Amino acid sequence: MSENESGYGNAAELPLRERKKRATRQRISNVASALFRERGFEQVSVAEVARAAEVSTMTVFNYFPRKEDLFLDRIPEAVEVFSGAVRHRAPDETPLAALRRLALELLDRRHPLAGPDRGFPDFWEVVADSPALRARGREALEEIENALAESIAETAPDTLDPALTAALTVAAYRTVYVTTARRVFAGEPAESLVDDHRARVCAAFDALERALTPA
Repeated sequence: MSENESGYGNAAELPLRERKKRATRQRISNVASALFRERGFEQVSVAEVARAAEVSTMTVFNYFPRKEDLFLDRIPEAVEVFSGAVRHRAPDETPLAALRRLALELLDRRHPLAGPDRGFPDFWEVVADSPALRARGREALEEIENALAESIAETAPDTLDPALTAALTVAAYRTVYVTTARRVFAGEPAESLVDDHRARVCAAFDALERALTPA
């Protein structure tokens, strides 16, 4: 998804073999992303990515089961990060509070999952030009929503409707993200929108709390 190293998990604490695997995965994704930006997603084959990354086609598919995942490479991270925030929250913290905290922490770190950054327009232009990538993006939202619903159901069984909570949370997060994205596409510097983005994240979670907290 970006040329930055994927951020889920603490890489420094991983065994050497796992660190090497992550480095290989990131290198393949970076090579693929550069080719897709240069020529378009549909015009680049997996075999070309493999040659440019100096690995076999089988190796590419070992790391990325689908071609689309070479570019949208943060999907597993998004699923893990958002569902993990619910699963590993403090005993006195609600799922929505944990997700709010996560959203603000990601924004403070300028993480790509938090909102558009300086490389955003180039990235999403590739997605916009590819029906396959757009379809994979929609599937990714469903994967995140399903993982969230499962984590809420398992760790907060008193939640009235875990599936509804997950669906509304994903929709709210996406709406805030898309609003900022449109402004970046219109030419506003991403960094100048951070405070407004933060305020809209908080407003979205305030609305979710009001809508989903039993009276």
